[in-house]
Amino acid sequence: MPYILLTLVLVGLDQLVKYLVMTNIPLHGGVPFLPNVIELTYVQNTGAAFSIFSEHTWLLTLCSLVMSVVLAVAVWKKFFAHPVGRTALTLVLAGAIGNLIDRAARGFVVDMFHTLFMEFAVFNVADICVVVGGIAAAVYYIFFYDKLESRAGKESGHGSTAADR
Repeated sequence: MPYILLTLVLVGLDQLVKYLVMTNIPLHGGVPFLPNVIELTYVQNTGAAFSIFSEHTWLLTLCSLVMSVVLAVAVWKKFFAHPVGRTALTLVLAGAIGNLIDRAARGFVVDMFHTLFMEFAVFNVADICVVVGGIAAAVYYIFFYDKLESRAGKESGHGSTAADR
């Protein structure tokens, strides 16, 4: 239940920020957010990261849908039994759903965070969730999976270890 709530809160935050940007900033316009660091710039992205595959929005929509289902099942079925691992997957799920909503409803993803101190793609809250969650899941799996999953399995009564999977 807390993972569903976290997903809903993050998707809601993502959609709220996108709505506020679309209604208050003209397309390609910008307003200061953190001086000399980040500006809010309204951009419509039909592609993926760095606008790759921008001619294939339908394929990205399908990929987002499939990944959202896979991630939801992974969280629900406790692919990671430990809360840290499940939270990491939940972040990725929330980001996938947030951008899926945009692609399905608008045909593009609303991006707004534009870094001023370096050249980088404009991104959104959902992208932040995917990147932070993906890095957290990778770090968890590489460094903590064996130790924490065996403990989490014993505590939940499953008694399985990483070797049993």
